[in-house]
Amino acid sequence: MDVFFYHLEQQTLERVLPSLLDKTLARGWRAVVQVGNEERLEALDQALWTYADDSFLPHGTARIGHASEQPVYLTLTDETPNGAGVRFLVDGAEAREFKGAERFVYVFDGHDPDAVAIARAQWKAAKAAGCTVTYWQQSETGRWEQKA
Repeated sequence: MDVFFYHLEQQTLERVLPSLLDKTLARGWRAVVQVGNEERLEALDQALWTYADDSFLPHGTARIGHASEQPVYLTLTDETPNGAGVRFLVDGAEAREFKGAERFVYVFDGHDPDAVAIARAQWKAAKAAGCTVTYWQQSETGRWEQKA
């Protein structure tokens, strides 16, 4: 099991998440995005429809329905109704256990002490569960650099 940690420092989640999801879909995988609260789920739902003038990410939520058909499914829980191989955890969402996906991806705001604390705890839990963990941090130019 691979667990990736993306430490945001230069860009917002709304800017970074679409590109990570695009790469996931380009590999033929489905994704679940587990969000920490309802308000943020709604904001991400809108952001994925409008993040670029010429593009959008096909996705859904429980409110929209047809969960099993969604290439990207946004949720507040640990459900995986679309059979996703990749689980993104954002805004304080935590994995209770590292099962049900081939890859977990934590994206957290480096300017939020609570988010950093959750990411550290999840790093330790992933290591204890025998997962392969990788840490990526944004450079000053916004590019990702593998740090661990």
